[in-house]
Amino acid sequence: MPQRRADPHLEASTNRWMVGGVVLMALLVLAFPAYRLYEPGARAATRDAHQASLVEQGGRLFEIQCTGCHGLQGRGGSAPALNSQQFLTGASDAQISSLIAVGIPGSPMAAYSLDHGGPLTSEQIESLAVFLRSLEADAPDNPDWRTPQP
Repeated sequence: MPQRRADPHLEASTNRWMVGGVVLMALLVLAFPAYRLYEPGARAATRDAHQASLVEQGGRLFEIQCTGCHGLQGRGGSAPALNSQQFLTGASDAQISSLIAVGIPGSPMAAYSLDHGGPLTSEQIESLAVFLRSLEADAPDNPDWRTPQP
């Protein structure tokens, strides 16, 4: 088989592409550690903003849907006080969401989930649970939290 003649233009073009590929690879190698340093902080900031949004939305929903029975900020009324250390430390987030979603059979606490005939979506129920959890830091010690207020 005869040898091809060297094509200087093709050689120069190939070398430019190889150099470009090496430069691009070097940039990516440097970009990944920078991304790994930046991303956790960005995710934390986004998570905090989302949490704050859920607390705000949950607070509005609580005023509309829950204060009639549970009182302002969950301090108690004709239904148990949800803003108490005993309730908030004793109930998990899943339990709080479940209580809101399916209610408590045999009690005035109705189901609030659309799936169970209530008016709230699962996202709204999550925001209510997040709002209640946000009260935990300042929740008073209230051993009689289950007893309705007169």
